[in-house]
Amino acid sequence: MIEIKDLYKSFPDKEVLKDISTTFESGKTNLIIGQSGSGKTVLMKCIVGLFEPTAGDVLYDGRSFVTMRKKERTLLRREMGMIFQSAALFDSLSVLENVMFPLDMFSPDSYAERKRRAEFCLDRVNLLDAAAKFPGEISGGMQKRVAIARAIVLNPRYLFCDEPNSGLDPKTSLVIDELIHSITHEYNMTTIINTHDMNSVMGIGEHILYIYEGHKEWEGTKEEVATSQNERLNSFIFASDLFRKVQRAAANE
Repeated sequence: MIEIKDLYKSFPDKEVLKDISTTFESGKTNLIIGQSGSGKTVLMKCIVGLFEPTAGDVLYDGRSFVTMRKKERTLLRREMGMIFQSAALFDSLSVLENVMFPLDMFSPDSYAERKRRAEFCLDRVNLLDAAAKFPGEISGGMQKRVAIARAIVLNPRYLFCDEPNSGLDPKTSLVIDELIHSITHEYNMTTIINTHDMNSVMGIGEHILYIYEGHKEWEGTKEEVATSQNERLNSFIFASDLFRKVQRAAANE
């Protein structure tokens, strides 16, 4: 579980985050949504420690990330897995070597044990057959699946996903969503996803935080999104035809 308490973030020319408090629960897919410039990326960076909050706190299962010493933060980061907007794979390494990379950096296990763990994670995302290939030889969707395998190879407690469906077609996006969702439940991780994809919201949005101009405008579940009376949220989400259809269906039940 990750708790955000009274979080503020200012830069010299602008206050970006204003008094945000929320809880991201373990074993759930937690989504952060909002318009470009709303502050959701800054919030994610504050959570993982790339930005220092101006005020407030970030608690990892009761541990204050803000007040931690450098050594404690380093140890905590080993409990984190990250999936970037681009897959961020190493072009010169094979798929298997990419997945093994975090193990090579941090695991005391033997090479054979690290290789077995990497192969297990590749099998979990249905890509064991591509282990010997290089990133340039596989599709964008497959690259994202490799990125997921690499993100979970150290068995993290916390998984952060920055626009994981960026650049993918709808069918492949659905595969990535379902994979992240199932892995979150399987390993009881605290998963936080920063996304613009409204299909992801309705597909796997177990907890949704809507950021508007730097503050928490709304939060709830995907079921509650469809019947929300929040005008700003509705204005944002109803740009998608999917949400109009869902709302009509909910109203007719």
